[in-house]
Amino acid sequence: MTANPPSNLRQRTEQLLRALTDGLYERDRAMGLSLLTAVAGESIFLLGPPGVGKSLIARRLKYAFRDGVSFEYLMSKFSTPDEVFGPISIKKLRDEDKYERLTDRYLPGANIVFLDEIWKAGPAIQNALLTILNEKIYRNGDQDMKVDIRGIITASNELPPRSANLAPIWDRFLVRLELGRISEYQNFVKMVVDTRDVYEDNIPDSTKLSEAELDEWSDRIDGIDVPAEVLNTLQLLLFKVERYNEQPNNAPHPILIYDRRWKKAVRLLRAAAFLHGRTAVNLMDCFLLEHCLWNAPEQREIIREMIVDAVRKHGYSVAVNLSALKTEVREFEEDVREETRIQHTREEAQLLPVKESYYELEKDLSQFRGVLVSIDQFRGLSNQEFTSVNFYDEDLNLVNRIRGRKGPREHTIEVNFNGTDTTFRLKTQLTERREVIRKQPHRLLREFWDERTAQLESYVKKQLDAIEANGPDELSDIDDHLFVDGAYAKVVRANLDEVREALQSLLLRLEKIQFEYGAEV
Repeated sequence: MTANPPSNLRQRTEQLLRALTDGLYERDRAMGLSLLTAVAGESIFLLGPPGVGKSLIARRLKYAFRDGVSFEYLMSKFSTPDEVFGPISIKKLRDEDKYERLTDRYLPGANIVFLDEIWKAGPAIQNALLTILNEKIYRNGDQDMKVDIRGIITASNELPPRSANLAPIWDRFLVRLELGRISEYQNFVKMVVDTRDVYEDNIPDSTKLSEAELDEWSDRIDGIDVPAEVLNTLQLLLFKVERYNEQPNNAPHPILIYDRRWKKAVRLLRAAAFLHGRTAVNLMDCFLLEHCLWNAPEQREIIREMIVDAVRKHGYSVAVNLSALKTEVREFEEDVREETRIQHTREEAQLLPVKESYYELEKDLSQFRGVLVSIDQFRGLSNQEFTSVNFYDEDLNLVNRIRGRKGPREHTIEVNFNGTDTTFRLKTQLTERREVIRKQPHRLLREFWDERTAQLESYVKKQLDAIEANGPDELSDIDDHLFVDGAYAKVVRANLDEVREALQSLLLRLEKIQFEYGAEV
């Protein structure tokens, strides 16, 4: 069979979802995730009160498949395996002494399965379901029967009781979605007056999925690439979950995610990328994990925040190893400065302020009584013209007003007293001042640095080119992602913009480093 072009895949998926949700209100996300899990060969659990459309989603989903057969059953504590997996074949038992069930028109013979009130199922039903969910095999008597179930939708108005031994089967439901009543008033009005038959099969046959296509798609989904930024996001999420579970106040209700769930979740991301016509998973697909990783509804917001934080702060920056790149450029800069700059310390005299606002003259009292001059007035003096200067005693009393100017040497003042020009030094203190003396590096060292600069610039430019060349294509469909809220697109874009700016900043920094060691001293 000829493979579908990428653009056709997305277009066909959009058409299929549009037809599946025709006549449904505020159920686009639930139907989209149900279709996605069916294509990925996984299961979905719908949590919600009666009458919100859980069974309707399952019934309509079967129309997505050519010759689709659905099985629907409402569990109770009195349900028996005969009602779910089919009755025992009396003929087989009588004639061949074989204990086998007649599975046609029951769960093992269906494509789409809907099991309502799943937690009321007894142990015998649960054990058989585990094998079907894990291996797509139903053990019918002494034979292993491969089932052709594309999607299993389970539902309940409650989570599994903690006291019951339901953890194994709960863990098998990869996607978990809570459904509520219609929230928008306009949608509610449209729903109650809509007279269309929502159980009617209105999907064009050309849009439906065939068994052969799904088998081919399964192989192609396995070939979808999982790039570095997605793998690192998964690692960060795992780290965040482990840190969350280590906190004592979270010990009673930890977020338990086993290896099998991570592996199945990655295949779900691959399926999402495939149905968009892409050859690789992107960061937008990662937000599907918010429906896969929680154990209790109160954990959904925690998981969502973990995903947003991982993508927003680390996504593409981890993929390009931005942190290590910044460290390498910084160390290179330090090496250059160490070789081209010599730190020199020398002592120099600086004026010593007295009582914060004055300088003190080095003089005795034989000439005139004043020993202090205002710092502000001294700084305003010229070294040419004499002007009137106020002098104060040690108690800051104004005792003299004499003509003066800055002296001919540094830190001196020249006064004209009784017709005689006299120069006085102002009191100073010795302080250390550090100077940087530039030196020219050796030719061989400069050649080595040129090579290092070229390597770093080449890597940075390569990453920038990858962002500019692949970024726009990769981000082209994130605003109207088929399975993820478009509001998350700004999180993905913000991270990409930050990485782009950081790389451009590193290029500029490398240019400055090269100028520093290459400039003539």
